[in-house]
Amino acid sequence: MSSEMDIDYEYLEHTADVRFRAYGKSLEQAFENAALAMLNVMVETSSVNNSLSVNIELTSFDLDSLLFEWLSEILFVFEVDELVFGRIEVNKITVDEDNEQCSLEATLYGESIDLSVHVFDTEVKAATYNDMRIENSDAGWMIQATVDT
Repeated sequence: MSSEMDIDYEYLEHTADVRFRAYGKSLEQAFENAALAMLNVMVETSSVNNSLSVNIELTSFDLDSLLFEWLSEILFVFEVDELVFGRIEVNKITVDEDNEQCSLEATLYGESIDLSVHVFDTEVKAATYNDMRIENSDAGWMIQATVDT
């Protein structure tokens, strides 16, 4: 029998929004998989040619806020720069001892949106704090997040 940590992410039943859980052996991997779960709601990420990269650096006051800002930043770049991403690398997440400041350094790999190549499914309007969870266990990290569609 496989454990939850053998899967990267899964979708959970929810009314008007999309809720998912993302998993990772490290916090960085869980954040990567959360980003991919959100992106795959919008477009099939396997169809993306990862020919360009965008560096992201974020600082926040706790992990929940960092996750919210992370998903929001990806949506912002998607909307404003009209880029779609198929590969995510979270290089480093730092949490200070008092959990009063967290930072993230990541690279998004993708390409400009091409409607003849990229098939869009559901529009994600925003990340939310609704029922957000970030948990660490012996098996690894689990992130639960909900995005407004």
